[in-house]
Amino acid sequence: MINSIIKGSGKYLPNIKIPNDYFLTRKFYDSDGQPLVKSNKDIVATLQKITEIRERRYLEDNLMTSDMAYFAAKEALDSSGIDAESLDYIIVAHNFGDILPDNKRVDICPTIAARVKHKLAIKNPYTVAYDLPFGCPGWVQGMIQANYYIKSGDAKRIMVIGAENLSRISDPHDMDSMIFSDGAGAVILEALEQKEPVGIINHLTRSDTLEHAHLLTMGASYNKDYPDSTLFLKMNGRKLYEYAIKTVPTTLKTCIDRSGIPLEKIKKVLIHQANAKMDHNILDRLFHLYGDAPAPAGLMPMSIQELGNNSVATVPILYDMVAKSSMEGHAFLTGEYALFASVGAGMNINAFVYRHP
Repeated sequence: MINSIIKGSGKYLPNIKIPNDYFLTRKFYDSDGQPLVKSNKDIVATLQKITEIRERRYLEDNLMTSDMAYFAAKEALDSSGIDAESLDYIIVAHNFGDILPDNKRVDICPTIAARVKHKLAIKNPYTVAYDLPFGCPGWVQGMIQANYYIKSGDAKRIMVIGAENLSRISDPHDMDSMIFSDGAGAVILEALEQKEPVGIINHLTRSDTLEHAHLLTMGASYNKDYPDSTLFLKMNGRKLYEYAIKTVPTTLKTCIDRSGIPLEKIKKVLIHQANAKMDHNILDRLFHLYGDAPAPAGLMPMSIQELGNNSVATVPILYDMVAKSSMEGHAFLTGEYALFASVGAGMNINAFVYRHP
């Protein structure tokens, strides 16, 4: 049996820390272009109460998304001791490519994956590098694709990276901009031949585009006096929340049931760090579906409090932090199962069950 196991991981967290106080002097408007009635102090306090975000990271002006992806990739290679020339694929999940601080245009030519391969100085022409835009679930989907390549025998080692620079594509006059941040995470998935199943056990993906395709879109600034027509990331937060808490738990249950692994054997849930209240609600609803709510404490490590929501990077960064013992009270133990999951633009939901070798 060919198994897909994680052999190494890495991350890049920008050095610029943005506390909530940073937004106290910001001018916020609603979608109709009217100034918000609430004071910024109340707006910031409400956001922190719901999302639990106290701080987020913003990318340095001299760096781009591809730089973050490269730094995470280099750390994953160094931690695993793997030769970059032995990689069969480099898959980079992102949604906006490289964005200049003073020219907010998506740049994906060449692809971010091609830029990472170039920065790694890989000579092997059969290290195939490509990008995967799939909303926030992009990295999880990249892992699912990599698992297919490995189990088919087509590949033995694949780098899967999630990198995003949301601070440069967020409307400074939209209070939702306080949620977003920047960062990158990477893992190396490797083939392991043994009879006992380990690594990625089962996976599931769904796309609900008929009614929910436009819960996350691009649009002009809420500030009618904004100097140009730059398009910023916009989301229908209320509808997105309702969709997530209704749909994600049932999707996760289906994934778990198809894996044949009892819920009680899953010791860690690594879920996209979008909103702490939403994530806790999703987990409790998942356990309720099994007649066992609320969820036990310590099952779901969270990074959103200090790192914010950096989209496709949240799950691989979370994995790296737990794998390298930098999250107090959390660790991966041999033989234990973990559930990786994400939800985001599309709307897309995906998940996979993983057994640590």
